[in-house]
Amino acid sequence: MGDYQYTKDWFGLAPQIWPQLIPHLPGRKNFLEIGSFEGRSAVWIAQNMMEDGGELICIDTWEGGEEHVNGEMVGSEERFKNNTDLVMGNFVDRKICPIKSTSVEALGNLIAQNKQFDFIYIDGSHVAKDVLTDACMSWPLLKQNGFMAFDDYLWKPDGFTINKRPKVAIDTFVNIFEDEISISFSGYQFIIRKIK
Repeated sequence: MGDYQYTKDWFGLAPQIWPQLIPHLPGRKNFLEIGSFEGRSAVWIAQNMMEDGGELICIDTWEGGEEHVNGEMVGSEERFKNNTDLVMGNFVDRKICPIKSTSVEALGNLIAQNKQFDFIYIDGSHVAKDVLTDACMSWPLLKQNGFMAFDDYLWKPDGFTINKRPKVAIDTFVNIFEDEISISFSGYQFIIRKIK
């Protein structure tokens, strides 16, 4: 089937942290990620977190955002398909289901279907209002004792104001939902657990 095709590694920190979450997941069957790019995180979840019979839903427009420069998104959807097809060929009882859509539309549909997930990874738009929307809409989809992981909590590139970075949205979400969460990890990624 060929080899995995990656041009960037924006996922490098997660494999150091996520294995510690696996024994504490409510299940290892239902996963959701917002923002998939070339599928590196999706492949890792399928290989390492998911059990046979599991499913990962991946939401992305594959159009990128303001931070994606120099043609980074060109061909990313095709590379995602190559990489996820390859891992599913190696793990035939595990499914990766892409949804090419805005997160608001896709999450609305998942809410209407009463879907529930063991683990949700939020790494789509970096704009604060979008991150807050993704978190709030994803929260009812997360099972009790499930984990929600945010990427780029400490991301601070030149020229991006506080409202164009995830941190203020994540902090706001954590403050609003403080009675329902416990903080599992705080660093470049920010990971919370739903306790009620």
